[in-house]
Amino acid sequence: MNSAPDDGLTIVHAAAAYVVVCKPAGMLSVPGKGPHNQDCVASRVREMFPTSKGPLIVHRLDMDTSGLLVLGLTSDAQRLLSGQFEKRQVDKAYVAVVAGRLGAERGEIDLPIRPDIERRPLQIVDHEHGRPSSTRWRLVALDAECSRVELEPVTGRTHQLRVHMAEIGHPILGDVLYGPQPQTGEASPRLLLHASYLRFREPLESGTLGDWMEFRSPPAF
Repeated sequence: MNSAPDDGLTIVHAAAAYVVVCKPAGMLSVPGKGPHNQDCVASRVREMFPTSKGPLIVHRLDMDTSGLLVLGLTSDAQRLLSGQFEKRQVDKAYVAVVAGRLGAERGEIDLPIRPDIERRPLQIVDHEHGRPSSTRWRLVALDAECSRVELEPVTGRTHQLRVHMAEIGHPILGDVLYGPQPQTGEASPRLLLHASYLRFREPLESGTLGDWMEFRSPPAF
């Protein structure tokens, strides 16, 4: 379950109204604060598609997470795609390698999450003030000291998968925010979390929705 380095942003599928890319670990989805954090998926897609009218971003991945993202190349496409995400009509799945051996083949985590006001950008479980958050998981493979799992976020809270897996005692390997600090030489070179599956209805140039589109991306670890 060793990781391999990611090379750069990859175009998975390009259509007239939208594009699906595979984001490498370490790249922002949108510009961050300061001039040194302007390189991101959104800016690169604008360079690749200079005639696109945007806005582009529909959803995001954490900087340390790799995998599939869909971006609208027109305002209509961005609206149609965003509506599907908001109504939970999009199917998403991730692959992760987590610490420890899971004792079941599948399960669901229902733990409410909210921002940790004093330690942003961290999120914490809060049963009183947290927003409802649900993650389904399925065991894919076991190693001596870790498990490969498929994760399906039913809700889409910030850092949800990372918080949920850490909360049940199986943090994602390479997670410097929610995992235990490893000894020197034991750290994963990256967060072992990859957005591997995406399914949505295609936004058309006409401003209407077309057929279901399905994309898969194997992780580099």
